Amino acid sequence: MFGVALHIRISDFKALFKNPRPVLVGVVCQFLALPFLTFLLVLLIKPIPSIALGMILVAACPGGNISNFITSFAGGNRALSVTLTANATLLAVIMTPVNLSFWAALYPPTQVILKEVSIAPLEMIEIVALILGVPLVLGIVINERYPAVAEKLAKYLKTISLVFFVCLILFVVYNNRTLIEDYLLYVFWIVLLHNALAFFTGFSLARMAKLPLEDIRSITVETGIQNSGLGLILIFTFFEGLGGMAGLTAFWGIWHLISGLVLGTFWAYKPLEKEVGR
Repeated sequence: MFGVALHIRISDFKALFKNPRPVLVGVVCQFLALPFLTFLLVLLIKPIPSIALGMILVAACPGGNISNFITSFAGGNRALSVTLTANATLLAVIMTPVNLSFWAALYPPTQVILKEVSIAPLEMIEIVALILGVPLVLGIVINERYPAVAEKLAKYLKTISLVFFVCLILFVVYNNRTLIEDYLLYVFWIVLLHNALAFFTGFSLARMAKLPLEDIRSITVETGIQNSGLGLILIFTFFEGLGGMAGLTAFWGIWHLISGLVLGTFWAYKPLEKEVGR
């Protein structure tokens, strides 16, 4: 998150007031529509409780760090993508714990898990604020005051962040290798379906709002790429690495990179039309 924040400036938050509609549509997709539709998907397919809770957690997380790169690659509005990342990260301090607690409590099998681990909402807010809020503020301050330093740091942190994320995924896979062997195809199809739902949510709501096509691409990517790294940290902090949750979230972290790049490549070769998406 610190590496992402090194590219964010205070002006990115001001964009919300200059052109609020696309930002508000993106926030609605991220924190209202996706969690709600994920809950409906859980009710429809009835996965095992730990997998269901993993789906709800992934949907409650903000956009992933690679979304800005994929948006640029796909010919989307990168400025909007950065603005959405900045605002979603800030909102996630409250909205991630709230969405997880609210939707998981409505589904009896996941409600049982919440009661067993006895999550304190304020404690989760503190953890999310520490993971997201502190690096965000620190990165913005450095970028505002020392832009040259921020640019150099960002180059190194991209590699470090990637290595850390890969190690985290490998750790989860190794620790849950038996469960993954038993449920590989099960988790695979659920993640594919859930991720497709996330992209569809962003795309369809942005089109319904009649936004420009480059904004539609940005919101689609921001909704389909979730911060699974944050999800994994929360799983190990509050759920003791619960196998189903961790396995699903780790696989999401791999798959959304593949699906995001495939979608980005498709759009990269499809010129933007000079008209609103309708």
